[in-house]
Parts: sequence; C-alpha cells; structure tokens
Amino acid sequence: MIYVHDIWVNWFEGEENGYNVCHFYEWRKQDSIELLDQVPVVYVTQALFDYIENDMSDLPKSLLDAVYKRGYLKKKHKRLALDYCFVITDNEHVLVVDTLGYQIPVRKSRVIPRQERLILDLISHKTPQDFSFKPKRKSVTSHLLSLEPKYMTGLTRKERQLKHLLMLMIDQIGQSGRLDELRYWLTEWRPEEYSRIQEMTFDEGYTYLVDAAKHGWGTKHNEICEKMAKGQPFFERLWEMEQQKKNVLEK
Repeated sequence: MIYVHDIWVNWFEGEENGYNVCHFYEWRKQDSIELLDQVPVVYVTQALFDYIENDMSDLPKSLLDAVYKRGYLKKKHKRLALDYCFVITDNEHVLVVDTLGYQIPVRKSRVIPRQERLILDLISHKTPQDFSFKPKRKSVTSHLLSLEPKYMTGLTRKERQLKHLLMLMIDQIGQSGRLDELRYWLTEWRPEEYSRIQEMTFDEGYTYLVDAAKHGWGTKHNEICEKMAKGQPFFERLWEMEQQKKNVLEK
C-alpha cells in the first residue's frame, strides 16, 4: 500500500455534497486545520470516488478493512492511530476521508495543491482497485437545503453559504404558508411583476420564488438574502458571520 506523510487537512463534517468540501483556496483562517502524520492512499474508480465524495452511505467493507489502523494523526508530539482514515483518488481528484470509527465518510477534506500533485504522481502508473459496492438510489435526489451541484457550480464559498442561508429562509416561508408574506418577497424580487404576483396561489408563488432563487447568484440574491435575514436573530447572525470571514489566501 502507498502512504503519504505530513498531510494538512481541513475537515468538513457530515457533508453529503462534495461542493461543500472546500478546496485549499477557499480555506479560512477560522477553520480548524490538522496534520496527519501518515495516510494510506487508495486508487479507486471514478464511480466509487463520486459515491464517497457526494454521499454519506456505507463504505465498502473491503475498503475499510484495507485501511484499518493505517492512518495516524500528529497531536502534541504524539502519534495517534485512526480507525479508518485514508486518501482516495480517481487519478483526477483527491479526497481525504475519516469515518471517526463508523462505516460512513463522516469527515472529508481536500489537500493543498503540492500534496495533491504528489498523490496523483504516486498512482499515475497504477490501476484502480476494485471494491465492489452498490450505490443506493436516493428517494429524493435534492431538496432546498441540499441543492444539486449544478446550482452551486461556479459559486465561491461565501456565495454557497449565503445561498444555503437564503434557501433556509425560503423553506421557512414554505413552512409558514402565509400568502401575504410570500407575495411581499416575490414583489421585492420582481417588482415589475406585481400584478401577476397578486393573482398567484401560494403554491404557484412558492415554486416561482424557489426557481428564481436557486439559479446562480447575483446582486438580487444578495439583497434579498440580507433583507430576509434582518429582524430574525438567528439568520441575521449567520449573515453577519459570513460577511466577516475571509479565505486564507485573502489579505
């Protein structure tokens, strides 16, 4: 088995969507960075890589057995063994996984560019290992609080976080069922369509708002998100926190 050493990781816990496992250029000063002393590298098929990156389902037992107690964490000059911690790659992408002793990929991390190149070089002349697995068919492929990747592609970490906040607040509107509140926000979004909005049923208006919000991210999204958050302490705090955070590479 191939191993890499002194690997910096920035864990994202409980993420079923790979787009929320941020690449190095989106790491933040407030993130908790760890140093792994030794990690086994597993070359897998593209299908298995996608399954692990974008799901929280059980990992193949044969994979878990292969990496058991082979990863180590450096902490206060001590070397601590981790049950199931490993690097996977499909010869194009790289992901570090730690199950915290479970059978699912609880924590995921990208690696810094230099270490990514090293890992890809190490497996460049090898073939992927065959770990039999059966992807589970999701009953619900996506929902407001876990948008499909196509709606997040091209957005920055800040924009993705704010979009998630916006979807939380839109979901709250959906739960309240208040037509007057819905029409108010629809008018804020599309004031030129005021007359049409006043004739919409709740279901029609809600579908319209969701469709408008989930595509892209621009000035209008940002404005509506800020306005919706105001006056709601929890959401307002999330908004303010996101304005204060900066990526490691930002000055």
